[in-house]
Amino acid sequence: METTVILQSTITCPHCGFQKEETMPVDACQYFYKCTNCETILKPKQGDCCVFCSYGNVACPPIQLNKSCCT
Repeated sequence: METTVILQSTITCPHCGFQKEETMPVDACQYFYKCTNCETILKPKQGDCCVFCSYGNVACPPIQLNKSCCT
């Protein structure tokens, strides 16, 4: 049975609260993200592999598939 991977995630900036839907890369982790509202550079929280796992409403594709991210 195949698992459907969601590629869209809404990132919420922890500094200004701005939200934007983004398409997640399937072949790489996104370690940095620049908020388009306040221009703060976001990095993953400790223990998370990417900005989508830290600030998105959907985890990155490898995590959705229960695989190691960024290996």
